[in-house]
Amino acid sequence: MKLTRRDTILTAVGAATVAMLPMRAFASTDDAIAEFTGGADVGSEGITLTAPEIAENGNTVPIEVSAPGATEIKVLAAGNPTPEVATFAFGPLAAAQMASTRIRLANSQDVVAVAKMADGSFVQARQEVKVTIGGCGG
Repeated sequence: MKLTRRDTILTAVGAATVAMLPMRAFASTDDAIAEFTGGADVGSEGITLTAPEIAENGNTVPIEVSAPGATEIKVLAAGNPTPEVATFAFGPLAAAQMASTRIRLANSQDVVAVAKMADGSFVQARQEVKVTIGGCGG
């Protein structure tokens, strides 16, 4: 393939156009919460988030979230490049509105759980998790 001056100019213009497009390297946790809640006020009573204060390995951090009466729970990690970690939906026949899982954390950060309650209200819990490197701190 022969590269002409016209091809070079078109490639440069295309690269410049792409470089000027707005990009978000890190999505915002606040934006994700606002999208989930539709901008509604968020309370703090009625949800429990259990996570370790110190996690020796950020690859597998155990968490548990419980919100009796919830129809949906969203878990977010504020410091991850993509903050949305998981969404749990509960139907009317669910025995309990709780979930436990292991998540990956990029570094020390807040883990946030937001629950949509059956009455349409929203509640949130936040827990700071310090991630150590090799168990030596960091």
